[in-house]
Amino acid sequence: MRASTVTIADVALLADLSGALFWEEQRLLVVSDLHLEKGSSFAARGVLLPPYDTVATLGRLAAVIARHDPRMVIALGDSFHDRTAHERLADSNREALTALQARRDWIWISGNHDPALPSDLGGVVASEVAIGPIVFRHEPTGAFGEIAGHLHPKARVPTRGRTMERRCFASDGKRAVMPAFGAYTGGLSIRDAAFAKIFGTPGFMAHVLGDRKLHAIAASRCY
Repeated sequence: MRASTVTIADVALLADLSGALFWEEQRLLVVSDLHLEKGSSFAARGVLLPPYDTVATLGRLAAVIARHDPRMVIALGDSFHDRTAHERLADSNREALTALQARRDWIWISGNHDPALPSDLGGVVASEVAIGPIVFRHEPTGAFGEIAGHLHPKARVPTRGRTMERRCFASDGKRAVMPAFGAYTGGLSIRDAAFAKIFGTPGFMAHVLGDRKLHAIAASRCY
């Protein structure tokens, strides 16, 4: 059970255990907040992290692309951790990215970390994309039919006498906020006020990424 169905604005999508969304009718795969080259960005500031986040993130992305074979991929912004991160891509990672883009449409949504992506990355750059009733953008506004990223939702829930904290999709059936896909990305609790502004009330669901399946848990039960 690597995916479960989540309905947004009457559109059924598969929420993949990796943190991606797949719209089967459109053969469209959506990922958010890859934050490629976050490790090298931290290293430049003297915070040493193992320099393998880009390799790990692209590896996970390759796996979910192989699983669903999408016709189109949309990356919902903050695909790169800073404005010059694309310049630090190793040749091997750039080649891996080119291979993932082969024979499919690829759209980079600009984010607050990467507002001006260059044209030599392959694909096209857009501020947002609308397909049918769904609008894909980086920062959520709370609009009906919106699928966004930016906030890196996570949920903390009690289980078997201990606490589990995992990334999650946040959705009330009208809109959704996707989890961050990147290897070094942190998260923001879905009980944070930022989510209340989007959903209005805690009456939305956290689709929590478990070890083997997604768990649908009311946001009000999380802390």
